[in-house]
This record gives sequence, C-alpha cells and structure tokens, in this order.
Amino acid sequence: MQIKTDVLIIGSGIAGLFAAINCSEFADVLLVTKKEKTDSNTNYAQGGIASVFDQADSFDKHFHDTNIAGAGLCNKNMVEIMVKEGPARILELIEIGTQFTKINGHLDLAKEGGHSHARIVHAKDLTGKEVERALIEKVNSIPNIRLIENTLAVNLITEHNIVNLKHLPINSRHCFGAYILEVNNNQVITVVSKVTILATGGLGQVYQHTTNPSIATGDGYAMAYRAGAKVGNMEFIQFHPTSLYENSKKNANTHAFLITEAVRGFGGILRTKDGNAFMKSYDPRLELAPRDIVARAIDTELKKHGDDFVYLDITHKNSNEIIDHFPNIYAHCLSVGIDITKDFIPVVPAAHYACGGILVDEYARSSLKGLYATGEVSMTGVHGANRLASNSLLEALVFSYRASLDIKKSLNSFVQSSNHIPPWDDTGTLSADEKVSIVHGKKELKQLMWDYVGIVRSDLRLESAARRIKNLFTEVEDYYMKTKVFSDLIELRNLVTCAHLIVKSAQIRKESRGLHYTLDYPDKFPENIAENTIVQNTYQTS
Repeated sequence: MQIKTDVLIIGSGIAGLFAAINCSEFADVLLVTKKEKTDSNTNYAQGGIASVFDQADSFDKHFHDTNIAGAGLCNKNMVEIMVKEGPARILELIEIGTQFTKINGHLDLAKEGGHSHARIVHAKDLTGKEVERALIEKVNSIPNIRLIENTLAVNLITEHNIVNLKHLPINSRHCFGAYILEVNNNQVITVVSKVTILATGGLGQVYQHTTNPSIATGDGYAMAYRAGAKVGNMEFIQFHPTSLYENSKKNANTHAFLITEAVRGFGGILRTKDGNAFMKSYDPRLELAPRDIVARAIDTELKKHGDDFVYLDITHKNSNEIIDHFPNIYAHCLSVGIDITKDFIPVVPAAHYACGGILVDEYARSSLKGLYATGEVSMTGVHGANRLASNSLLEALVFSYRASLDIKKSLNSFVQSSNHIPPWDDTGTLSADEKVSIVHGKKELKQLMWDYVGIVRSDLRLESAARRIKNLFTEVEDYYMKTKVFSDLIELRNLVTCAHLIVKSAQIRKESRGLHYTLDYPDKFPENIAENTIVQNTYQTS
C-alpha cells in the first residue's frame, strides 16, 4: 500500500503538532505517531517554557543564561533566534487555547535552575499535558491534517532504496518519505512525501533509568543516521537530577516519575540521608545550579555514602502553596505514601534529554534534501553541551514554525519519486525463541549504557561499551534482515544505533564539557576549544 502526501510528519509531541498546524495552511499533512496521539515526551514535561515576558527581564539575559549552561558550545545565532522569537510562539499557543497559569491576569512566571530571572511560563506542574491538549484539539479541527495512531516508522526512503539511484553520493541524497509499520495489523505501508519532518522526540529508553516514556526509543536519530543524515553531539545526554526514587520500580520497561526543576526553584533543598544540605560544597548557586552540576553532585554523594537516593526537602514551605504549585507531584507522591508537605522526597538522577541529534540549520533543514528535524531529535545548537531548563519546548516551537516557513517557500521544488520506490519486502518469519532474545538484548543494552555511559564516564568504560554494542548491533541486524519486522525488533534496532552514536561521540570528545564528564579528562575544558562532534553514516544501508 502506498500513500502520497505533501508533508509527512513523524511524531505527535509539541514539535510535530505545531509543525502540522502551521504546514496545514498551505499543504496536505499526514501525521503519524507511535502510540496514542497524546503519548510523547511533551506530555510528561512538568516545568514549563522559558521566555521573556517580564519587563525586568531581557533577551540578553536569557541569551546569556542559555550560553552559560551550554558550556561554550551553543550556536549563538541559533540561541538568539530562539530567545527573540520565543514570546511570539508562546502567544500563538495561547491563541490556540493553551491555559497557562496566571496571577491577577498576568502569566505566573517561575524560576528554575540556571536562570537569572523568573521567566518560566507554566500550567501548574502539568505544562506539557496542557500544551498537548490544546494542540491536539486544534489539529483535530483542521480537515487537511490526517493523523494515524499506532504506527512506527521503520526507515526513511532515499536514493539508497531505489535500484538505479543507489550509486549517487550520500551528500546529494533526498528524502522521499518513509516506510511505516501499522502496528495493529503488522503491515508496512509506503508513505511518499515531498517533505518529511522528523519530530520523534528523545532516546531516554536507551538507559535503565529514565524519565522518558516507553516510546522514547530514539527512532528519528537512528533512521536519519541510517539514511546518511549528519548527526552531532550525541554524547551530551542530560540526566535530570531529581526523579522520584521508587524501590518497586525495577522493571526495565517503566519510566521514572519526574520531580520538576521548579521544585528546586520553589525553594527545595537537596539533602543526604543524614539531613546534610550538600549543594553548598559544589556550587555557589546551590540547588539552582545547572542540571549537569546538580546531577554530578548527587551522583558523587550517592557513591560516597553508598546510598540509592538523596532527599529533596520542601517541608519548610507553606503547605497550601506546595499543593497549589505542584498538585500533580503532590498527588503522585501521596499515592506512594509520601506527603511532600511533611516528608522529604527520595530522588535519584535519570536520563532525561538528548542535547545532540540530527544536525539542522536555522530552518530545521537536515543534510538530506527534503528532510527536516525539529524538537529533541534535532541538533540546532541552542543547547550546546547542556540544555538550560525549560528551553526544550521553546526550541520545538520556534524551529517547527521556522520549518513551516521554509517548506511553504520551497514545497513545489521537492519532487515525489513514487514511480521508482519499491514496495516493502516483508518476507520471513520469527520464532518465539528469537523474540525472547530481543527482549533480553534490550535489557542488556539499557543496563550497559547506565553502568558505562552514564553521568560519569571513562575511556575504559566507553571501550567496554563499544565492544558489546558492536556485538548487539550484529545480532540485531541479522534478525532484521531475516525476519518480518515488528515493533520490539524495530525499537531495539534503533536503541542499539543510538547507543553506538552516544558512545562513538563520547570517545571523540577528549575533554569534560557540560553533560559529558570523563575521569580521564576531568579538568575544566579549555574555552578556546569548542567543537561539535559530527558523525555520518557513509555506507549503504536498508
């Protein structure tokens, strides 16, 4: 089966939905999503969206804070674009129907770690859920947006899929759409498009402990890399300092409950099990230091004391204010026996966000013609070596909008090549034993990445990880080439590819910078060396 459309968007988080709404003004849009349309990293975002609305704040201050957090690796032009265009995009969200928290008719602006001013627009502690709600309602009202749920993109379609075009050099490739698995009937359809936008979100499920939902298996990164797109800075994985520690949650398929940055902005204090407030030993900004510093501080304290978690304490704050500001966190913690107005919250770092991704320009264009990437899966350069809190949703809004501007201008210059694209060949069967091996492979990979490629790394750990990942890659590719695809196989294939990219990029970077900290190069990075780690797949692949 083949479907043709002007714009194919893969992913239904804030990046995909906002791009769909804007592209629908001039094109037919097909939006495909892995699970239900509300299931995305956006939906789990508690804190909010950072932008300048207070007259006492300024673009320069937001620009400065972002660059400081980025540890000398931010693309300053892209940061300036994001900061200056951000307020207009947030106002568009409000026009669409997003209900942000207000006080006396004005946006209630919160402050989070790394920010010099209160500038976080939020909807209590469920900002992502509220943004998703408003965007989905808008998408559902637009007739030329077709949304298909329970689909999983398998591969992008480029010249390497077309027999008489395979010989063309990789740097001249075009993206003609994607092969998409319909999960419910396990059939692969061919979607041919003039333009494809990857808005597939993150890759947190490559780690044993993550705040990301189960769908965050790095599909966009892996597909783009296989197709020959350039990816960069994949070593910079942000570990959120404070996810709720729940001893019962040891299953590899679960995700950790996030305790938002805003709790520390509200006055939360990090303490060891004996009650010591330890951040004073690590940074003068205490709990409001950037996430990489706080996560490493917690990791150090855990290793020093042999503990499984530290505490986050807000019991000194007014109980009614706590419940009013964080109703979702209060309710969830209460459901597991923790009253955050009276009890310390046990927390532990967890993989949260990838600052690298598919290399794109100021209009979200990748190195493949006709392929755009926006949101977490992209690397605009605004985050550098460490994302500033609440800049992620802002980045998604700004560059999804910019992608739509460029697509509107150039849509008719992209050619559909449906006559030459072969249908999907899904011959082959899979035994139950092989399925068991795939489940085991996923668990092994997640444990491996957590132990060897986590918050603190070393050359030896990376070498060990690289060897095992290479073996896993060979095993998974063998399964893939011999069998009919299904969701677990596709996701494991993508996770292994992402693990390879993270490790390879980490081995290239011979310094400690931002989120990449290595015992072999522990000293502060030299300011005059600020290069991105760019990798590209230059061989033919399926």
